[in-house]
Amino acid sequence: MKVVISVDMEGVCGIASWVQVSPPEFGGLVNAGEYQTARERMTREAVAAAEGAFAGGATEVLINDSHDTMRNLLPELLPDLPGLRFTSGNDKPLSMVQGVQEPGTGALLFVGYHARAGSPRGPLAHTWNGFIRDVRINGLSTGEYGLNALLAGQYGVPVVFAAGDDIAIAEIQAELGEQVVGVAVKEGLSTFAAVHLHPAEAQRRIRAGAEAGVRAAAQATPYTTRWPAQVQLSFDHQARADQCERVPGVMRVDAVTVAWQSPDAYHLFQTFRLLAKVAEVRLNG
Repeated sequence: MKVVISVDMEGVCGIASWVQVSPPEFGGLVNAGEYQTARERMTREAVAAAEGAFAGGATEVLINDSHDTMRNLLPELLPDLPGLRFTSGNDKPLSMVQGVQEPGTGALLFVGYHARAGSPRGPLAHTWNGFIRDVRINGLSTGEYGLNALLAGQYGVPVVFAAGDDIAIAEIQAELGEQVVGVAVKEGLSTFAAVHLHPAEAQRRIRAGAEAGVRAAAQATPYTTRWPAQVQLSFDHQARADQCERVPGVMRVDAVTVAWQSPDAYHLFQTFRLLAKVAEVRLNG
């Protein structure tokens, strides 16, 4: 069985600031040293999940770099194991879950995941970028985890494991079900503070949880919703909705919200990605 690990950075143990997760090449409030440390922690948690997946019965593991520019993983820290591959680069057709479309893929694991936008006490809680306020699918608010799980479900692949902050794990299990083995590596105190496990302990728990999730993957159910789905996307400013309502098939709901209908998860996901890009309008004229 092939397993895909989608690894983000905001939910990694020891992370509680945008400074830590921002690649320094873009300037602004960044610190190359802190970012490099965060890359190492992210890679080590991905390795722990991969080792657990192999122990749980996986024959191949693809680690999909899913944070920001999606070239954060440090390949030299990855174990030299048969069947282990990784992705790099953000221009991927399925973005954060690239690989679930490959024949023989039987499970998707989330590592370093965070809570959805607007979540109280969720460290660095957001959805996709800094200006999306909410995503609702058939009336249910969701985050990156829900969008990614639906897309994986289109290919018959269930989510069986998730690691991140405690708020994210609670949201993921509430939406995707108790079939998702959850490991909270930190307890959210606020958007910019958390109580963390020791990184080594976090990795031990991730390894054990990933193994348990993969062992039970045959009994897991791919995530889905009612199709066609009614989708609403809300922003932090009306100018973003101004741009999006010009896209064919997209309707204006209120000052900051647009809506559309999707026949399946692939259409939903790609429309979401398109509108997130269209909404990148300057707000200062």
